[in-house]
Amino acid sequence: MKKEQKNTPIALWTGSDRVLDEILNSVTVILRSGGCSWNRCLMCQYRHERYHDLTVQELINAMIEQIEVLAESISEHDPKLVKIYTSGTFFDDQEVPPVIRERIADLCRGRILTVECRGDYVDYEKVASYRNLLLNESGQGGLIIAIGLETSSDLIREKCIDKGLSFSQYITATKDIRRAGGLVKTYLLYKPAYVSEREAYEDMVSSIREIQPYTDLISMNPCSVQRHTLVERLWRQGSYRPPYLWSVAKVLADAPVHITCDPLGGGQKRGAHNCGTCDQMILDAIREYNLNGDQELIRSVLDITCDCKKEWEFIMEHEHPYAMPLTG
Repeated sequence: MKKEQKNTPIALWTGSDRVLDEILNSVTVILRSGGCSWNRCLMCQYRHERYHDLTVQELINAMIEQIEVLAESISEHDPKLVKIYTSGTFFDDQEVPPVIRERIADLCRGRILTVECRGDYVDYEKVASYRNLLLNESGQGGLIIAIGLETSSDLIREKCIDKGLSFSQYITATKDIRRAGGLVKTYLLYKPAYVSEREAYEDMVSSIREIQPYTDLISMNPCSVQRHTLVERLWRQGSYRPPYLWSVAKVLADAPVHITCDPLGGGQKRGAHNCGTCDQMILDAIREYNLNGDQELIRSVLDITCDCKKEWEFIMEHEHPYAMPLTG
């Protein structure tokens, strides 16, 4: 891979995000890093988007080049919110060296910064210190730490995702983040491998209820079929189907709190999808709901008339656990 390709961010975009009922302009970047130390989640392809066999200094130099691209975007758009995604854990020194975190803090001072971190890497002292680095002289700035819990069920998280994190570890991490002055964002994964459509819906309903006391923000991610993953292998042999958009909309419509949702690959075979006729209407409603929080809009989506709705209702009732999916 050419150097100029290798040392630019995997992706970078601007937009708007709803944070605690406030709409903030944002810059989002996915940085190539030293890689997730766990590197075993069954649906994740980030293991293939990391640097390999670099010395610490080579990794630092490569990430600095990416941060320079981010700095240009921040200078141009002056966002209130900056979201930085790596391979999994921002506070893992092997993945993101401390000097890189310091540069990012300098760049984002006075803004709200969102980073991802495995719950077992959350350290109170480290989080508190970093949160203070983000405050400017006027006391502006803040830190949101996103934890990929995926589900409140230890059984599903262990057997269907291989996350390597317990619900009790998650609770401890959230308490440390809040005590350090940060906000907690929790990622939930809708319909991992080996879970039926009905099980996935019921799991999300219970997960949302059970994490409410511990999180400030919730993001639900419908599972998509990423290349070179076990989920892709199951999908190719007809043993996995991504969730129906009907199911995704129903979770959002029934949720007791606002939940953001960005269906990656939505409307396509590898992402959450219905029949193709009604997909875009539902996706548009979800994206609008992400910002305006209008739950009635999502509820109205469930009243859309489409032939595939009866198929979905049949699947919800008759698809059995530990069996092949009834549709593709």
